[in-house]
Amino acid sequence: MEPIKTFELSKEYLESLREAIETENNDFIRESLDGANEADVASILDELNMDEALYVLRLLDPEFSADILIEFDEDILTKVIRSMEPSELALLIDQMESDDAADILNLLPVKDREDVISNLQEKEKSAYILDLLRYEEDSAGGLMAKEFIKANQNWNVIQTIEEIRRQAENVEKIYSIYVVDNKQHLLGRVSLKKIILASANTKIADIYEDDLISVPTYMDEEEVAEIMRKYDLESVPVVNVKNKLVGRITVDDILDVIREQSEEDIQAMTGISEDVEESDSVFRLSKARLPWLFIGVVGGLMGAQIIAFFEEGLNKVIALASFIPLIAATGGNVGIQSSSLVVQTLAAKSVFEDSLAKRFLKVFLVAIVNGIALGIFVFLVVVFIYRFEPMFGLTVGLALFAVVLLASFMGTMTPLILDKIGINPAMASGPFITTANDLVGLAVYFMVAMLLLKL
Repeated sequence: MEPIKTFELSKEYLESLREAIETENNDFIRESLDGANEADVASILDELNMDEALYVLRLLDPEFSADILIEFDEDILTKVIRSMEPSELALLIDQMESDDAADILNLLPVKDREDVISNLQEKEKSAYILDLLRYEEDSAGGLMAKEFIKANQNWNVIQTIEEIRRQAENVEKIYSIYVVDNKQHLLGRVSLKKIILASANTKIADIYEDDLISVPTYMDEEEVAEIMRKYDLESVPVVNVKNKLVGRITVDDILDVIREQSEEDIQAMTGISEDVEESDSVFRLSKARLPWLFIGVVGGLMGAQIIAFFEEGLNKVIALASFIPLIAATGGNVGIQSSSLVVQTLAAKSVFEDSLAKRFLKVFLVAIVNGIALGIFVFLVVVFIYRFEPMFGLTVGLALFAVVLLASFMGTMTPLILDKIGINPAMASGPFITTANDLVGLAVYFMVAMLLLKL
């Protein structure tokens, strides 16, 4: 097998490529990109302006250009395909599997989409794409490809091998051969190994396995991803409500779903309320960030009110103000740790083995251990290093212990509540937990100080 040519993009090569485009040195462009991985080429074209990138795409083999298109990030891909003529894009769409083609066409306005479909040369591909466009993008139907290999249970091995040869022309990767009846109902699957080892006249009905996991067209893509992860599947068949085989989903499609889900969770955890890209407009980026920033500001103002409420105590013991950042930061960190674990479990759709009471008991015990360790550490530092009175050290240590307990409780409860009411629980790990724990931490800190220091 010939090794894949990898690129380490350098400024010198980029300048040479731009010069070749300007002087129409097509031989240099083809030779320098010959054998390169499509993902690497997509990264190179991402550094060029639109006219330069289109020039290279038009110069390369259509099949290779189609593979490069699939590797672009969505925002770049949208700009590229909207800069192409319908007939030009149709030529590349003809080279793709139906699921990738449908994903790309979904980025176009309806009229442009129809123009591209009307220019497709592969009529079977056109029918596949039209079928896929009927499904929601985030469902199994929207995720599946129509290209797969199937065999009728009544065929013998010779008939099946001939059909595999015929169908394999349109299927890039063969994971399983699905077995159907005369009405296209999914019955099971048969491995290539069994087909090869069986005698020529053996019927598929005698060698197929019926313990097959399938998913319905309406299933959410995240549920599909969890099923494939849980059962370690490379592909999964998709059936309609009548259990007729209509497509398959492969592991590469699921990796895209997992990546998108991770990006959404990261954005939610940092307080961005909608899916945005760095290249989006200033207005869209601001609109996505402002809601949680406002919550943070409101929380800060409320924190200021709490401090003002205990102003008299602060005036008596000014040193209390020195430890406000410690209390706030520790509460926020503990809350984020607790909520992140819950969010991770919710994202995995796991079934909790322990009862709710046992889980909260575990959270409580962990919080006690952490709180005692942190409280003793802070007490020792305040008394023996900062040289404060033991009672003052006890106040800070005890307040920190109480804050750790409350922050652990809130960090566990908040994502569970948000998940129950249909809000992304990942949001609990961001500004919401931080702001809430700041307020609770300050209130607890000053109340403990009032009780122990007699303020």
